[in-house]
Amino acid sequence: MKALLRLLGLVLLAGLALQIYFVARIALMAVVNPESTAFQRSEIYLVARHTGTLKWRQQWVPYAALPDHLKRAVIASEDASFAEHEGVDMEALEKAWEKNARAEQRAAQLGSRLAPARAAKPPKIIGGSTITQQLAKHLFLSGERTLLRKGQELLLTLLLEALLDKQRILEIYLNSVEWGEGVFGAEAAAQHYYRKPASRLSAYEAARLAVMLPRPKYFETRPGSGYLASRASTIVTRMGGVELP
Repeated sequence: MKALLRLLGLVLLAGLALQIYFVARIALMAVVNPESTAFQRSEIYLVARHTGTLKWRQQWVPYAALPDHLKRAVIASEDASFAEHEGVDMEALEKAWEKNARAEQRAAQLGSRLAPARAAKPPKIIGGSTITQQLAKHLFLSGERTLLRKGQELLLTLLLEALLDKQRILEIYLNSVEWGEGVFGAEAAAQHYYRKPASRLSAYEAARLAVMLPRPKYFETRPGSGYLASRASTIVTRMGGVELP
């Protein structure tokens, strides 16, 4: 029994030490740009293992030098209430839950009418994550989906919002998010897709980049996608109403 209690104590101590480490790392990010994220390192390792080459395009651009077109486009596309919420958008989560429930119900109804060999594909899961939640995942966490990891994501999200202001959160996000295989950050994306610096992106070009974010590798290989063009046009019309932090 004593051994079990000692082991439990060590686990709790390790968990506390990990949270202190996260607090220190996030506090440091208020003044120091992160060199890389957990997601970037994981992706680079996978690409290098499969191709034998190290692909990594990234160049940090300060918040003031990032184009307002891109800031507004990303907020309009990814997290419309970014400037107002405190890390978690409960309304967006509720809508995501409702959409997922309806999708699962439709899949179940379709599956009951099909032969087992032609069973319906599982529905696409809609996350409802905010920009801050996405940043928390990219900075520190693995891609596994467990309740423990989701709880850690929530805690990291709250820490980011408590220790960094909205401008800094958006700055780190736009400089580290994936925009293609080995392409990270707005400057690398602008150079990769448009052969120009991010500061010279037009509103429509910024909107196209914003629409790519949920599936960057998919759209990287489909530049003529009708959905990409149509959705980008929709985002352009919404950008004027976006409040920047």
